[in-house]
Amino acid sequence: MRPSTHTQRVLDLVSQKGMLRPSDLATVGAPRVVLTRMTAAGLLEKVARGLYRLPNNLGSEHESLATVATKVPQAVFCLLSALQFHELTTQLPRQIWIAMPRGSHVPKITYPPVKMIQFAGEAYSAGIEEVERDQVKLRVYSVAKTVADCFKHRNKIGLDVALEALKEVRAKKKASADDLWHYAKIGRVANVMRPYLEAIE
Repeated sequence: MRPSTHTQRVLDLVSQKGMLRPSDLATVGAPRVVLTRMTAAGLLEKVARGLYRLPNNLGSEHESLATVATKVPQAVFCLLSALQFHELTTQLPRQIWIAMPRGSHVPKITYPPVKMIQFAGEAYSAGIEEVERDQVKLRVYSVAKTVADCFKHRNKIGLDVALEALKEVRAKKKASADDLWHYAKIGRVANVMRPYLEAIE
């Protein structure tokens, strides 16, 4: 098989997936050395360690989320990253905030910087939405779940951020009071959120 066939298959694959990991090459039967050659030839661009894309693929604002999602498929974007995704905060997080099941190890990612929060049981599994950005599937907590999580982790991100998010959600009607209440109970922050919810109803 000529190398050019490998090259074409890899190009087809990266066009389809948006981002490529060396392990993906097995699906098209191409050796990993092809990635090195293609990067040297300017056909691929190395985004981070073990992650490649087409050089003309100027990633969107969600590119760093797509990078993390490709490397850590079980990660769910939460807190500040989820607020930013849902356009509910003026904060610009310096890290990508991800939720992982309790007992998970912090992913070994050099870029972008990641801040991991561990959730157990329903607190991890409830409210996950799957959306596609830059041809990569992202798992993000829903608006109501994110607001409840912000109150739960207010010591990490600040109560002002949680309150800003709650006001934005109600003003833009992005989540009902029932939804917020539902996730407040799952996150065991119903008593914390009650006075604020009542104040803006």
